[in-house]
Amino acid sequence: MSTYVVGDIQGCLQPLKCLLENVHFNADSDVLWSVGDIVNRGPESLESLRFLYHMRDNLIMVLGNHDLHLLAIAAGVRRPSRSDTFDEILNAPDRQELLDWLVQQPLIHHDYNHTLVHAGIPPQWTLTQAIGYAGEVEAALRSNRCTEFLGAMYGNEPAVWSEDLSGMTRLRVITNYLTRMRYCSSAGRLDLQNKGSTPASDAVKADNQHMDAWFNHRDRRTAKNRILFGHWASIAGQTNNPNAIGLDTGCLWNGAMSLYHLESGQITRCECHDGTCRDHPVTAES
Repeated sequence: MSTYVVGDIQGCLQPLKCLLENVHFNADSDVLWSVGDIVNRGPESLESLRFLYHMRDNLIMVLGNHDLHLLAIAAGVRRPSRSDTFDEILNAPDRQELLDWLVQQPLIHHDYNHTLVHAGIPPQWTLTQAIGYAGEVEAALRSNRCTEFLGAMYGNEPAVWSEDLSGMTRLRVITNYLTRMRYCSSAGRLDLQNKGSTPASDAVKADNQHMDAWFNHRDRRTAKNRILFGHWASIAGQTNNPNAIGLDTGCLWNGAMSLYHLESGQITRCECHDGTCRDHPVTAES
């Protein structure tokens, strides 16, 4: 049995199929983990969603911000943007079956001493706290509060966590940390505007703490936990940190799709942009 972890798919199904074929993925014994963002922007959102749904007995996935965005649009609480590619899903005969499955997926998964999350875990949270807070959002998604939450989850405020937060405001900041975060201060104050590979030169917030990648803060409480994440295409998987394994290598943006072998730490990358497939193994840092 092998466990493989794939980066952001975003409707790019062909590279995923190529990767699974390359590693001889065995549906009888192997398991695929997904960092989320399985849909949107790419050419095959419906096909990607169906593909993972049909292999659900061999799949562990966490929700990404694009997956949550799809659920919000399907619930009628958000209008699609021009760049969204959800029409085929929303008009599909199996739409409800697919969405009912999607909304049941978690925001965080921990097993085999690895933690799977779409964006990351803020410096001030322990792994136990992160799992607990994620559970609050998951409970809302699976309850009669789901539509209310999906409508309320948009927005960049509050920018920092407080245990005193409550209601949909509390759920929003949890969701922002786990599915949207890139840069933050050591106290967890979010900068959700900057998506580049380096922090903005003036990225200092009101708490007078410098912004950095969430995984770079020295006193991060999950520094000893191995975290697998996606979401951040512009860094192309480069974290310089063996416990922060970035798997969004920009397949949607003419980069590669990455597949991480949990047992060996080996990464296989595949590019399928021009009708041909180019792949090569890359040994991950241990």
